[in-house]
Amino acid sequence: MESYYNPEDLSLFSADGVGEGAPELWDLYMAYYGKVFEEGELTAREKALIALAVAATVQCPYCIDAYTNSCMEKGVTLEQMTEAFHVANAIRGGAALAHGVQMKKLVEQLEM
Repeated sequence: MESYYNPEDLSLFSADGVGEGAPELWDLYMAYYGKVFEEGELTAREKALIALAVAATVQCPYCIDAYTNSCMEKGVTLEQMTEAFHVANAIRGGAALAHGVQMKKLVEQLEM
């Protein structure tokens, strides 16, 4: 089965790939990105797990691939990654339900 997602394309997230047309912007982004993932108030392990949950939320297969690998390199277990996916799902689902308030208010307004 063919898919838009090709795991080999993850390597194109590089200066020679998506950065090729605007190398100065790529360099600025990578400097920022690198700084964000440095150890700070959060460990590199915690940041990788957060990144994996965000990747699940934004549904980026390349990010899921990259941060699953990053989590595994940092000793995150399958159970911990699975729980992070459930947290992301709960927040995303809750946000969808919260938007139901807009629908309900609109229905009430239109029924007047």
